[in-house]
Amino acid sequence: MTDYIDACYLKEHILSGDELAILDVREEGIYFSSHLLWASNLPLSRLELHILSLVPRKSVPIVVYDSGPEGKEKIACLAQQKLVEIGYSNASVLAGGLEGWRSQGFELFSGLNVPSKTFGEYLLENRQPPEILPDELNNRLTRGDDIVVLDSRPLDEYSAMSIPTAIDVPGGELVYRVFEVAPDPATDIVVNCAGRTRSILGAQSLINAGIPNHVMLLKDGTMGWHLAGLKLDHDADRIGPNPSAANYEKARKAAERVAKHFGVSRIDVDTLNKWMADPKRTLYLFDVRTIEEFEAEHLPKSRHAPGGQLVQTTDEYIAVQNSRIVLIDDKHVRAVMTASWLIQMGHSDVHVLEHPFQDVQLESGPEHLEIVDCPQYETIEPGELKAVMQSGEPAMTVDLSSSRNYRLQHIPKSAWCTRQRLNSSLAFRPPVGLLVLTSEDGCLAHFAAADLKKSDYRAIVRVLNGGNQGWHQAGFSFAEGMEDSMCDVDDVWDRPYDQEQGQEILMKQYLEWEVQLMEQAHRDGTTNFRC
Repeated sequence: MTDYIDACYLKEHILSGDELAILDVREEGIYFSSHLLWASNLPLSRLELHILSLVPRKSVPIVVYDSGPEGKEKIACLAQQKLVEIGYSNASVLAGGLEGWRSQGFELFSGLNVPSKTFGEYLLENRQPPEILPDELNNRLTRGDDIVVLDSRPLDEYSAMSIPTAIDVPGGELVYRVFEVAPDPATDIVVNCAGRTRSILGAQSLINAGIPNHVMLLKDGTMGWHLAGLKLDHDADRIGPNPSAANYEKARKAAERVAKHFGVSRIDVDTLNKWMADPKRTLYLFDVRTIEEFEAEHLPKSRHAPGGQLVQTTDEYIAVQNSRIVLIDDKHVRAVMTASWLIQMGHSDVHVLEHPFQDVQLESGPEHLEIVDCPQYETIEPGELKAVMQSGEPAMTVDLSSSRNYRLQHIPKSAWCTRQRLNSSLAFRPPVGLLVLTSEDGCLAHFAAADLKKSDYRAIVRVLNGGNQGWHQAGFSFAEGMEDSMCDVDDVWDRPYDQEQGQEILMKQYLEWEVQLMEQAHRDGTTNFRC
């Protein structure tokens, strides 16, 4: 039995300040075109992989939706049923889906990470941090002026393309490392990202911290630099160093000023333990340090969420609005700065954990996200699949990875499909004796094999043991490109600078989209930003 909620009631719930998760269960490429402001994108194809981390409390109100119109919310109804099976007790479907929301005159947004992007534009409009144009920065760099460029993106994005001379200092690390990178107060500092948001927040972070240097943001980031006809660096590896003891003390005092100004709360481990046992509130526990620090030691059940990315992509980490958030950083600086931004974005229940690693049992190693119990289907070893492929037997391999990953590398002659469309897509393919399913690590393929078993698919189905990772570990080669697509390639949205053609036009459109977000937010009327 499907429970429905109408658009007007959902709007009231959003404005109420109570906990609520809104999930858009369509593929990312479709979600990108049009969605609700506060909706997190969790495609039905991958629901079991991410629901437990995105929505950790199973009794929280959840509203799922698809495109609609009313009476045709097929994907949303399937998602709601799946949530009930997993154990979520308060999941409903938005009546009419996206069309039901639109029909009431409510605002719809395009793009990804829209709440964070909108907040960036709000901050620029209300605080007006100084900007520098690409040509002016290039002239100053060419002259050898006393100026340093800090790229506030993660290392992989920075390495792909960066401003010449720029040093990688991700947004959450800026205040922590700035006194080491620019020890002379006379040095001008320019903060950049690919576009606008992380440049704005990064520059304002330094300004809020009261550092003595003159701080500017690079207007429109690396995209603006490229559009100005200037050359970008590729494969750069200039990384901001850890602070010395003296410079760390400066950073700590700077963060304390920010904590006092924005009212950043601190809690102890005993309080955290009580909150973790509270069945009436949703709790997110984020470690905002670097990946190296996290993997060396971290609290059990904590998620790794580098501070800058947590602020930039909040909807990818926090699906439950008005939830409780606790941040971890044994140096405090990064947790305080991240908390200050979340508070300004409207998250009122944000706290920093004091002495997080004192007298507690710690874990080490990479993060392992909790997922729904994965059905273990019959497997085939990489070597066996290789032998089948060479034998010429009537067999087919289908890769259920993201199309982005498939395009970069996939098992030769394998086809690509989303999990949700696999059953219907197979109906248009000639029958095969053996169907082998694979995905990034094989987990999603196990879920897909279970789906086929329920649908009474008439073929021998096997899952590649270890998925594409297992194929790689066996030493076998991959192919590139979209070799064979079984359905529409709409599961991801590619950034303008990842496109092979029309980059400049797409960059201009993207930057124009960011600029108009505040106008949309005013019409929507549900944001609670402050600065």
